[in-house]
Amino acid sequence: MDDFFTTSVLVATAAAAIRLATPYLLAALGETIGQRSGVLNLGVDGVMLLSAFFAYWTVLSTGNLWLAALVALLVGLIMGVIYAVITVFFEATQGISGIGIFIFGLGFSDLMFRQQVGTPKPVPRLPSVNIPFLADLPYVGEPLFQRSLMTYLAFGLVPLTVVLLNKTTFGLNVRAVGENPQAADSLGVSVERTRFAAIMIGNAFAGLAGAALVLQLGIFQPNLTQGMGFIAVALVYFGAWRPWGVMGGALLYGVVNATVLQWKALGIIPVSISDLAGMAPAILTIGALILLARRVHAPAALTKPFSRH
Repeated sequence: MDDFFTTSVLVATAAAAIRLATPYLLAALGETIGQRSGVLNLGVDGVMLLSAFFAYWTVLSTGNLWLAALVALLVGLIMGVIYAVITVFFEATQGISGIGIFIFGLGFSDLMFRQQVGTPKPVPRLPSVNIPFLADLPYVGEPLFQRSLMTYLAFGLVPLTVVLLNKTTFGLNVRAVGENPQAADSLGVSVERTRFAAIMIGNAFAGLAGAALVLQLGIFQPNLTQGMGFIAVALVYFGAWRPWGVMGGALLYGVVNATVLQWKALGIIPVSISDLAGMAPAILTIGALILLARRVHAPAALTKPFSRH
């Protein structure tokens, strides 16, 4: 255990935690916007898988990392259109629709991988971008200011999401239709258009999350996310539908994950219980949700379809 509490190992663990938190944060921020409008999207994991595969395939084909990120974003938007049409305009049950999107994403990404790639092939990873002067600071320079642009984007989107939800007309409309869509409709707010836009933003973020995941790992394999999208949904509840709280949850998840990985590498965790220890982040999330269940209140219209009839 003493080996863990050294400066080099702690700094490396902090850097890994921020890297691991990036895809969770992107997906959870997007889901936050969607849920604040009253739409629960359980298909986030499927969207991440599809986006991750097509980003990976783009890198394999062109070698262009930023084109891959753009393709992942477009895949997220396409899936957003599909989900919005199903849930907003056809008023289908959100839970079942989301699970359908997840199953489609899981199956189609697996099928495309086996047909177009076959076996995992490594691709270039996103390079680190050092912030001048700040990157050279002791202790905090490496974990905070020697990150990829995708990580800077994820954490930069937190205050932007706060401003979007709390300081703009669109954000006011999102919160209104998520709490009382009938009242919002009576005041001239289009519930359908607002929820459609919120879903599109959420799925775009999920697409970027898939790109961040595969471009950080430099590899793709079937079911690469291993349920990360569902954890992202849980982090929205953990953060009480507030972007800063969601960021805190993503960081906590990343810290626990990075610590477990580091302990495995150092031999602190016996091999016999390593798989059990790997469940620690998920167990922590479930425990936190149980403790917070009575203290936070979801948007009143969450999962409730809106109809004027």
